Amino acid sequence: MRPTDRTGLAIVLSLIALTLFDGMGLIIKHLSPHYSAAELSAWRNIFGLVPSVIALWSSKAWHASGKQMKIRQWKLALMRGVIVTFAQLSFYLSLGLMAFATASTITYANALFMTALSVPLLAEKVGWVRWSAVMIGFAGVVMVMQPGSDAFSITALLPLAAAALYALVAVTARLFDDDVPNPLVSVYSTIASAIGAIIVTLFWGGFTPIASLGDLGWIMGMGAFGGTAVLFLVASYRMTEPSNLAPFSYFGIPLAFVLGWMFFDETPWSTLFPGAILIALGGLLIVWRERQLKR
Repeated sequence: MRPTDRTGLAIVLSLIALTLFDGMGLIIKHLSPHYSAAELSAWRNIFGLVPSVIALWSSKAWHASGKQMKIRQWKLALMRGVIVTFAQLSFYLSLGLMAFATASTITYANALFMTALSVPLLAEKVGWVRWSAVMIGFAGVVMVMQPGSDAFSITALLPLAAAALYALVAVTARLFDDDVPNPLVSVYSTIASAIGAIIVTLFWGGFTPIASLGDLGWIMGMGAFGGTAVLFLVASYRMTEPSNLAPFSYFGIPLAFVLGWMFFDETPWSTLFPGAILIALGGLLIVWRERQLKR
């Protein structure tokens, strides 16, 4: 453990980040009947750029580098932003079409995708334990999606696509040079995803005029929640090892269920369980194996 490790505070910050992400999702679902997923993605990134810039300005590594804005792998940084655009588009669409908890739970398959993608992209060796965990997790995803049943909808593929794209963003973050500050990469990606979402929105049919000051407040809150959640998550991962935080990420599954019930009167028990338990079990097994390998 590093001297700067503050695991307790890191766990608290990561849980706050999860709550903020779910709050952002609730706002997106609330606004979905009136605004397209593309324009919500654009507004999310435009307003979310503020916390990203704050994080960059607060970065000691960035100041130590002479506030350098140019990075060698700028194409990779921009490409990740474009991937985020389509990840957001898929997830935001699903929130407008599915039960909140169901869409959110399927996105937790990103840990499984990260393990699978680390083989071709990072040349990592994944043993039978982690592959077994991936299979268990995907079995849970299939149970939640319920293909072949009357309850299955093609829209269930949207959060799954979002999970795969978010995993791709996470894995490619490890391809950057070690001396590149994380907040600088975040700023690049946020700007690229904002531009990408604006372009998609213009092709989608353009921006809908904001109907009221109330909607403007919700839109600003959506960006603030999402941007601040990223800020807290980055801070938490700097305070301790990622494997110490990963188990707590699955707190988001029951939280999403409770929030969906409270705000939208959704109780998708038959859809979520026991599949959600298998998704969490697969992810936790991956975390456990990675910690064993580090030791």
